[in-house]
Amino acid sequence: MASDAKAPAPAPHTYAVGREKIREYARAVGETNPLHLDLDAARAAGHQDLVAPPMFAVVYCASAIEEALFDPEIGIDFEMLLHSGQEFEWGPLVLAGDEIATSVELAEVYERIGMTFYVLASQSRNQRGEVVCSGRWTEVVRPRT
Repeated sequence: MASDAKAPAPAPHTYAVGREKIREYARAVGETNPLHLDLDAARAAGHQDLVAPPMFAVVYCASAIEEALFDPEIGIDFEMLLHSGQEFEWGPLVLAGDEIATSVELAEVYERIGMTFYVLASQSRNQRGEVVCSGRWTEVVRPRT
């Protein structure tokens, strides 16, 4: 019996944001803002803990994006994949101690210039249910020759 119902969405991936992970990421990308590195500076600025740099989103989104990229129902030929771009909309700051749950869905698939474009949409919420980041991740799959 055929059904038009969509398969249930995968469960969100939860990431516990750690103080040292924020520092490691900040150092790795050359971030010098003390809000990302110095707990006393972050607290003096009114934050409970270290503030994650905005692009730390790639860390807490990683496992959810990876699951979508390798989902056999989506069918991406990973060997021919090129990461094309990503766009983000930010919400409340992410702090050390937050738990971020990220969900990803396939938003769009289209063909252009002989290649297939896959657009994944992510939404990341903190433990209070606030959307801290919405993302669009565009992946291009080249044809096999």
